[in-house]
Amino acid sequence: MPQVMEFKLPDLGEGLTEAEIVRWLVAVGDVVAIDQPVVEVETAKAMVEVPCPYGGVVTARFGEEGTELPVGAPLITVAVGASSLPEAPAAQAAEAEGSGNVPRPLIGYGEDHSRPARRRRVRPVTAAVSAPAVVAPAAPAAPVVPVVSAGPVPVISPLVRKLAKDGGVDLRALTGSGPEGLILRADVEAALAALRAPEPAPAAPVAPAVTAQGERIPLKGVRGAVAEKLSRSRREIPDATCWVDADATELMAARAAMNAVGGPKISVLALLARICTAALAKYPELNSTVDLAAKEIVRLPSVHLGFAAQTERGLVVPVVRDAQHRNPESLSAEFARLTELARSGKLAPADLTGGTFTLNNYGVFGVDGSTPIINHPEAAMLGVGRIIDKPWVHEGQLAVRKVVQLSLTFDHRVCDGGTAGGFLRYVADCVESPAVLLRSL
Repeated sequence: MPQVMEFKLPDLGEGLTEAEIVRWLVAVGDVVAIDQPVVEVETAKAMVEVPCPYGGVVTARFGEEGTELPVGAPLITVAVGASSLPEAPAAQAAEAEGSGNVPRPLIGYGEDHSRPARRRRVRPVTAAVSAPAVVAPAAPAAPVVPVVSAGPVPVISPLVRKLAKDGGVDLRALTGSGPEGLILRADVEAALAALRAPEPAPAAPVAPAVTAQGERIPLKGVRGAVAEKLSRSRREIPDATCWVDADATELMAARAAMNAVGGPKISVLALLARICTAALAKYPELNSTVDLAAKEIVRLPSVHLGFAAQTERGLVVPVVRDAQHRNPESLSAEFARLTELARSGKLAPADLTGGTFTLNNYGVFGVDGSTPIINHPEAAMLGVGRIIDKPWVHEGQLAVRKVVQLSLTFDHRVCDGGTAGGFLRYVADCVESPAVLLRSL
């Protein structure tokens, strides 16, 4: 008899807690092989194809395209050992004992050795499907007259468990509104509201659904991740910004000379990145992070340089690893590679994390200056405006020169204004006279 295995959304790493279903790659009744991708999901970091660790026939899919699922929620069930779709739902209640089919670990996610292996028992799908229909009119009374069921409580989020515990709500008495009866935060809040129904609530008006107008856009995916990170940066980091105008004529001439000799083209961003790594070697305070728990400033030995890239999915910050060991040609190639992956939505989570300093070239949008928000938990960000022709006093004469505005936003906890000003002045000196870089090469 086929053995029905439930595959749940795995932990995709880097602290991600949910993912949105973008596209199903299999349908119910399809035969899948071990480690075959079955669904494409979008996390706050990137688009990821999720492979299934079981081979067999797909018997159920959980969630439509566009649905956001938490890590640990069921994705699909697979009848292992079947060559076609089971005819009756009872087949999905088959026991895992005695089958001899040992699930392989999911490629890319590793194997959990923290607890001994045990045989898996799959609950019948019919029980989960029929549960919501039992309580429709009497949902508010569920916390008062609990109907306790056997088996594990279908709760994934520890926040939901804590909310229920603090409010005195028995989770076993609730019927979840999530996939397969999963108990969500809204279910617990509804139970708490029912318990508090006799109390007047003059200070808590009902949600503004009646007065709300205009289009509502869910704050999730990349947009949600950006919002959370920038909000945290504003809450935790006492930032300050200094800026300076620099004559970039010599830098542009040096770039033209490099590209005239043949070989891969050197980008302006790569030259600015090389200047940044040299400046961070002189002012390592800005390549650091603050450990609030330990009340320590941690100076980091390597420069993992992030650069802001605008894509159709929103703003992302790919990271160039060990940028301090790269020359302008290597930096240009890595910027081009990561930018292409970002635009195609194929960046891996590891490509978007671990940065220690960010270079933000907002000049590509045709603006001169900005006071950017630091990319938490980093300590600084260099902003670069557009390079345009402006009147400039050069060697005592008024001339038209290529001028750029540079801005440095820094965490005032890691250094004072003198250090930040010294860093920015060194960067400006290198932009105005690239030969200054030769002293540190």
